[in-house]
Amino acid sequence: MSSSPYKRVLLKLSGEVLMGSQPFGIDPEFVAEMAKEVKAAKDTGLEICLVIGGGNIFRGMAGAAKGMDRAQADYMGMLATVMNALAMQNALEQLGVPTRVQSAIEMDKVCEPVIRRRAERHLKKGRVVIFAAGVGAPYFTTDSGAALRAAEMKCDALLKGTSVDGVYDSDPKTNPTATRYATVDFDTVLADNLKVMDASAVALCRDNAIPIVVFSIREQGNLAAVLAGEGTKTIVQKGA
Repeated sequence: MSSSPYKRVLLKLSGEVLMGSQPFGIDPEFVAEMAKEVKAAKDTGLEICLVIGGGNIFRGMAGAAKGMDRAQADYMGMLATVMNALAMQNALEQLGVPTRVQSAIEMDKVCEPVIRRRAERHLKKGRVVIFAAGVGAPYFTTDSGAALRAAEMKCDALLKGTSVDGVYDSDPKTNPTATRYATVDFDTVLADNLKVMDASAVALCRDNAIPIVVFSIREQGNLAAVLAGEGTKTIVQKGA
């Protein structure tokens, strides 16, 4: 397997992947498997930041749709991402990977506040940094939080690990003839409303020339393959 074209990446995981085969919550065994994937990538010398969604515990937009105040629901969703970040930190440290959690909502009993220069220092010392609580404000998704942290940390790419193996021209779950893109440009994603990340996150990556690599995190070994420039994936970039 060839060496990675990246030196520093941000890996965005949807909260749903931490459920494993469960209908809700955190599956410790699946989190442990994810941690092994991250460790294998880090062992190649890569600097890794992580952002994990909270949809396995609580999704703000879903709560708002059921009549909750949107801002209140979003804050609850942010707290769910902190729980997921702590679960991943525990799994990584059990594998001997030094890890720091930084939260956009300060809670100094369990994690650090988001401080960019401190996060830089952690990465230089070989630690994995998990950014939690999105951007610390309602009405922004964890996708936007991931794009913001990727830009702040000057990452070479934003890797989005999902349950789907790339970006399709239509929903592959409902359209068996949907075609997967190998590469696609940012403007096409925005114009055609392709479900990669929310529009603000895509625009932020476009404006900062950060490619988005979409792949299936559920396939064992796929993260390492994608980082090496192999594996099944879609790359969203300028002028594809």
